[in-house]
Amino acid sequence: MERFHVTATGHSLNYLPEYVANHLGYFEEENLAVSATVPRPWDLVLDDLRDGRAEAALGGIWVPSMYLGRADRFTPFAQVSARAPLALVGREAAEAFDWAAMPGKVVAMKGSNGASVGLYFKLVLRENGIDPAGVGFIQDLDGVMLSELFLGGMGDYLMVDYPTALRLERQGGCHIVQPFPISGGPIPWSVYYARGESTPERQAQQTRFCRALGRAMGWICETDPEDYVDFLDTTFPAFPADLLVGAVRTYVAQEMWTTPRIEPLGYARWQGGIAAGHLVAEPLPYDTLIDPVPTAAWA
Repeated sequence: MERFHVTATGHSLNYLPEYVANHLGYFEEENLAVSATVPRPWDLVLDDLRDGRAEAALGGIWVPSMYLGRADRFTPFAQVSARAPLALVGREAAEAFDWAAMPGKVVAMKGSNGASVGLYFKLVLRENGIDPAGVGFIQDLDGVMLSELFLGGMGDYLMVDYPTALRLERQGGCHIVQPFPISGGPIPWSVYYARGESTPERQAQQTRFCRALGRAMGWICETDPEDYVDFLDTTFPAFPADLLVGAVRTYVAQEMWTTPRIEPLGYARWQGGIAAGHLVAEPLPYDTLIDPVPTAAWA
């Protein structure tokens, strides 16, 4: 059995195919002993790759993008999430929300776990005709702290992960006005990347990893989450089981998990947002950053 350790930037519902592949033995059937850790702070994932403690990191593609041609080379080879698992929470009812009313408003969004949330929301603002410079942002704080402060009256909107938004809405006093897994369009939100340029040996191992991951995606799409609610409850104990079942159904319906391949259209869209955030000088062509070999079966 070959070791394949994943150093992840979080433990999230949108990573479900990896957990399912491990639970059902799909990785073992590919002769891979897959393990995972979540270091704190999150950027220690890069040290895990550099020191050989991990075969892959799991996180945002903006990291290997901004490093390309600069300090180091990290090569994305697969995706696990094809939608942003985020939601915009407001105080008004969802039907009263209007993008045109965003200028002058203040949005609280966590910044303690990387740049993705801010980059993504500003991308969506621009796509809806809103200049982000006209919106106020509260960032660089932990998500739990921001949620408490928002419920206490700070800001007009809160950007949080979708399960947390569902839980806040259930508690009362706020509403999900933009569920981005539904309204946010395709984007390679979470990807796997390795350090350095690919080798045939590494690609062969990654191909087996992707085959198991894709098999788990298929199983999730074909299986009602009520049938494995105990697994969800054990894996994500911070959320009520019925909330998890509903969120998984939403993710499946919105094609969160259809292929391990990093889709070119969503990639190009996300590169525009990354470039607008000044992490790269201009959007990076797909072939300059991505290794397509491990997911060639889905091309």
